[in-house]
Amino acid sequence: MKFKAQDKQNQLIENITVHHLVVGVNIAQEVHVARAVSFRGIALGTPLEFGNHSEGFQMFERWIRDLLRTYKLSSVIVGMEPTGHYWFSLARWLVAQGIEAVLVNPHLVRKKQI
Repeated sequence: MKFKAQDKQNQLIENITVHHLVVGVNIAQEVHVARAVSFRGIALGTPLEFGNHSEGFQMFERWIRDLLRTYKLSSVIVGMEPTGHYWFSLARWLVAQGIEAVLVNPHLVRKKQI
């Protein structure tokens, strides 16, 4: 039986519920940018720029906790593209904090047209 990557992606998407805060992080060498949406893709809060270091990660966690409280949500999932090796530190830190982190295939990310 062949396994399709699309099937795995669909399984992950089905796990997201109305109680989830979905956070996408644009990974960069020094400063990451995070954006939060509801399970339906509705933007929540304002984007956050944070450094690729412990203090930046702590700022990111406070931002997430504030959004969870503000929108009365109970779960969070953080998605990021595996850009070079810059995502390693954040992913490791998120897992250590008990925050679910997933990698998103760059070919599946839709670019917004202006």
